[in-house]
Amino acid sequence: MTARPHLLVVATGMRLFREYILRSIAPQYRIHMFLHAEPTWEKEYIEGWTVLESTLDAEALVVAATKLHADQPIDGVLCWDEARILQTAHVAEALGLPGGDVEMINRCRDKHLTRTALAEHGVPQPVSVLVETVDEAIETADKLGYPVILKPRALAASLGVVKVNSAAELKDNWEFAHDTTVPEAPHYDVKVLVEEFADGYEISIDSAIFHGQVTPFCLARKEIGYPPYAEEIGHFVDAADPLLADQELMQVLADAHAAIGFTDGVTHTEIMITADGPKVIEINARIGGDMIPYLGLQATGADPGLAAAAVACGRTPELVPDRAMVGGVRFFYVDENDTVLDSVGFDESGLPATIDQLVVLMEAGATTSPPPIGTLWGRIAYATVVATSLEDCRAGLDAAEQALRWSGHPKEPEEATP
Repeated sequence: MTARPHLLVVATGMRLFREYILRSIAPQYRIHMFLHAEPTWEKEYIEGWTVLESTLDAEALVVAATKLHADQPIDGVLCWDEARILQTAHVAEALGLPGGDVEMINRCRDKHLTRTALAEHGVPQPVSVLVETVDEAIETADKLGYPVILKPRALAASLGVVKVNSAAELKDNWEFAHDTTVPEAPHYDVKVLVEEFADGYEISIDSAIFHGQVTPFCLARKEIGYPPYAEEIGHFVDAADPLLADQELMQVLADAHAAIGFTDGVTHTEIMITADGPKVIEINARIGGDMIPYLGLQATGADPGLAAAAVACGRTPELVPDRAMVGGVRFFYVDENDTVLDSVGFDESGLPATIDQLVVLMEAGATTSPPPIGTLWGRIAYATVVATSLEDCRAGLDAAEQALRWSGHPKEPEEATP
């Protein structure tokens, strides 16, 4: 029997959003994990681990990986955390493993570099201009024509993205796009992109790329809420989605990967389907978040975790669907800013059999807000549904939303400092 490949995984992400990946990979791979704290729930799936002061320090990761590799040769390196994909590429590069092209990963991580590469190769996308000041943004928007999109250069998951319809709205929302960040995001001196508004509906496609061959395995249709902000409030994955057979879309997907020189790894590509055809919004060099690949697994049977592990180890991914279902996820929020939760849960009585998961994300006592303040960290719960049709899937999510029970009260004003 051939020994299971030795796979180094950098960090994990939240258990409630990422455990399914480790659950898939563990039976077929020996997993060693780099973490910043002792593992807890991860121990069920991993055979070894190294605790580092930080998993954001590329140099420290390379040193630790080189030492591990000398003791127990590593066959592949994998990361699905946006904040650490570039550092992980440094590790793969140092060990001579697939995905070890730092510039390739950076062309995904830096949204301006993505736009530049796509433009150089004529891949359809919205016009995008990097701007430094609000005045420069207004001048650019005047040239492009309103509405336009303000978009942070360094973030993902639609954080800091806002549609504006006039110079006044642009001024009002400049700080939101310019200053929205997360603790582990990279810093750029010039932070904001002003982009042409692409009118249509947005999808995402998760793909495995092996020696430059792009194999899509999960296509999701995105649900957006809280306009003018672009909060992702849900997704649907239909194994029989007609877009999977759209030759123009698949060609744009392949051309986009060729443009950024993406040869090995997994990607999460966001595309706007417009009246003029598909336009690329961004390419992320990792498996998708928001439970999208999980929905793909439930809807099609094609395993995203195993595909990601395979290409990380230089192996052909096996992506053979064995079912044709529809999966959906919906995220839930409170109604008012600075709400202190008293309770949150689901009444599970009488729910349809299509309900797959009902997951509470926050405990009583937590303070949260809806978008735009809350963004994805403002979510208090989510539900997933697997059904035989889109209509039944949506009905199941509606039932889950009606079954959600939460209560809260406004956060007390801070006492004035004497």
